[in-house]
Amino acid sequence: MFRIQTLNKISPIGLDLFSRDKYEIASDIPNPDAILVRSADMNGMEIPSSVLAIARAGAGYNNIPVQKCSEKGVVVFNTPGANANAVKELTLAAMLLSSRDIIGGVNWTATVADKADVADLVEKEKSKFTGPELKGKTLGVIGLGAIGVMVANDAMALGMKVIGYDPFISVDAAWHLSSDVTRADSLESLLVKSDYVTLHIPQSEATKGLLDSEKFNIIKKGARIINLSRNALVKDKDAVEALEAGKISSYVTDFPSAELLACKKVIGIPHLGASTPEAEDNCAIMAVQQLIDYLESGEIRNSVNFPKCRLEQRFPHRLLVVNRNIPNMVGQITTNLASANVNIQDLINHHRDEYGFSIVDTEQQIPDSVLEQIRKVEGIIRVRSIEKL
Repeated sequence: MFRIQTLNKISPIGLDLFSRDKYEIASDIPNPDAILVRSADMNGMEIPSSVLAIARAGAGYNNIPVQKCSEKGVVVFNTPGANANAVKELTLAAMLLSSRDIIGGVNWTATVADKADVADLVEKEKSKFTGPELKGKTLGVIGLGAIGVMVANDAMALGMKVIGYDPFISVDAAWHLSSDVTRADSLESLLVKSDYVTLHIPQSEATKGLLDSEKFNIIKKGARIINLSRNALVKDKDAVEALEAGKISSYVTDFPSAELLACKKVIGIPHLGASTPEAEDNCAIMAVQQLIDYLESGEIRNSVNFPKCRLEQRFPHRLLVVNRNIPNMVGQITTNLASANVNIQDLINHHRDEYGFSIVDTEQQIPDSVLEQIRKVEGIIRVRSIEKL
């Protein structure tokens, strides 16, 4: 029986994928085998030694102590693309809100509700809330993952010119991206040409403060910035200064702060990027399925700290090894198996940065004594054996 701890409310459509004869699920459960989380901050949490994996029902994972997990051999999953349509739709809405003063107009209209001459007042005051159309303007998309590609393609359908910047674009994303999207050679070349700039990249040490005073000094005058990704990608203070100086026209953010909201040119959204029932269902389904695959067969996909690893299980016994990426790890594993006359039928080993993962299939059950010997090998972090279900 696998024990799953939930740190947030998870869509029941996802939780229903867990077979109740094999899984126990609760928000308060001792020694869980895996954790399901959405927004709960785990950075200060003591993660039990029993935990094999953590699945984040969402794309971002800065609420999870990934490095600490890696050191303990805990595989961390996220769900890239599961909420892509929700974020894409809000991005398109943000572009319209930043362009035409729809919010200001709606708020003003509410103030004249008790006037007898509402129609006349509307005609008289409407010019205060006008703004440009999207068609024919240039959109700069920073980050061409699942969300960025969808935003770029739909903006093209709206008649916009689109420039994309992503030095790490995947082959899969490239296949889905419209061939009419222009590739920017650098972030700076995108900024100087774009009327609208939207961010769709993860937060990391390399991307913190990506848009700062230096970038706002070169950005196309009057550009509109949209950030539905992570708050730290844009420096709040620098954005406010750029708005007040007229370097940018508006800033739409899903991460409002007191400093930002004090500026009238900031449109603050209460973190609604992925807040649709469809996105929550999709993220839960994807997160749960990834946990099931890992716990039952050792398959890894969409991990943020360990390599993608999949091997069709054709033999009854499977050994899973998490290790540091150092020389002769596979050799030491196979040597220990050979010394116990355990014949290897299938094997795969992949690594990612500092860490590696191995799947070894055998016809024979591996003795506990051999598993203990492998655990003692320097550089081995975690060893687990499973049987084909």
